Amino acid sequence: MSFARTASLTAMAMLAFAANSLLCRAALKHTAMDAASFTTLRLVSGALMLWLLVKFKSGGGTGRGSWLSGLALFAYAAGFSFAYSSLPAASGALLLFGAVQATMVAHGVWAGERFRGWQLAGLLLAFGGLVGLLLPGLSAPPLLGAALMLAAGVAWGIYSLRGRGQGDPARVTAGNFLRAAPMAVALSLLTMSHVSVDGAGVALALASGGLTSAVGYVIWYAALPALKASSAATVQLSVPVIAALGGVLMLGEAITLRLVLASVAILGGIALVILEKRRP
Repeated sequence: MSFARTASLTAMAMLAFAANSLLCRAALKHTAMDAASFTTLRLVSGALMLWLLVKFKSGGGTGRGSWLSGLALFAYAAGFSFAYSSLPAASGALLLFGAVQATMVAHGVWAGERFRGWQLAGLLLAFGGLVGLLLPGLSAPPLLGAALMLAAGVAWGIYSLRGRGQGDPARVTAGNFLRAAPMAVALSLLTMSHVSVDGAGVALALASGGLTSAVGYVIWYAALPALKASSAATVQLSVPVIAALGGVLMLGEAITLRLVLASVAILGGIALVILEKRRP
């Protein structure tokens, strides 16, 4: 794959990931859509789109997904949606991707990896940024929303770790979406008394599921083979920045000094860990 094609696919994938935050926040803030319904429509439409993409994909492939991975995907999607009922797009994306990378790092430690000096410094810097972001104050994100987004990030990290070596990524992802969709439907049934939908909210949820989730993941998996592991990890740190810019331009959100400083600390710290880890 040429450099231009790899760069284009990677950029489109990062835009899709950031758009998920913007679409969810827009639906829950500016429409009548409730979080459970958004989750259900996102997963069902994503499952349908991925099923169609796999069905008409040329060539064979292996992999069907699993119920445990489907559960992790559902936990991520549900936590993501309920968190964005109160979190701004920028704070949510920062907490999400910080938790995802922290989960990956924690798994490495559990598997026996040892960190060198700069990695430890990066961990302390990222942890300090997270504490600074969540400390009480006028610009602190709501604690419940922050906790839900951190849990969503952990779930996505577990989902990503479970997906290694399970077969064709598109087929595995389709299988996991198909398993997560009925869990989301069950959640909507349990919260039936709080169901609230409208046309604009439905459109945003379908766009999140069918386009920025399903198609975005397929694009990302197409780019991954041409990326080094360190590049694939660090490029994802651009997502909170893109989400922050989108929140300002499209949702009228404000960028606070606390968020800027926390972003530099969290993303910079994680980058130190990842880049130092990949050095020979």
